[in-house]
Amino acid sequence: MFRPRRRGRSAGPAGSHSRVPISQIRRGVLHSALACGGSALPNEFGGFLRSEEPGIITDLLLIPGTSSGRRHANLQLWMLPSDFSAVGTVHSHPSGALFPSSADLQLFRNWGLRHIILGRPFGPRDWRAYNGVGEAVNLTVLEDGTGP
Repeated sequence: MFRPRRRGRSAGPAGSHSRVPISQIRRGVLHSALACGGSALPNEFGGFLRSEEPGIITDLLLIPGTSSGRRHANLQLWMLPSDFSAVGTVHSHPSGALFPSSADLQLFRNWGLRHIILGRPFGPRDWRAYNGVGEAVNLTVLEDGTGP
């Protein structure tokens, strides 16, 4: 069975904006992800992040078949669009812990460039972003409709 690996890929096909580091996120995307995390309580929430503008996370992708429980969110990678615009993951920790677990680190190493962990109480500051090896990174929050 063919299983594509998305290790180290970023948005767009080779030659477009695939080499631009992801350093920003639209406020609406972050707000939606935090709302999903809060509404999933007491379970985890999981989704994907999409970049359709160079260096900016522009969309939250909710994938059919995602299942979750109090300590897991199973993301169905095979249900992703085949356009390489998905650049990372987002999931919640209902405990409020904003650091990656060993399972999170394994996902980060094998898939995507940016990952966001959301925590209780799911307010505007209750999140952290990480790179593919689990190091904390800064993402600038852009107002919707601003940027390049």
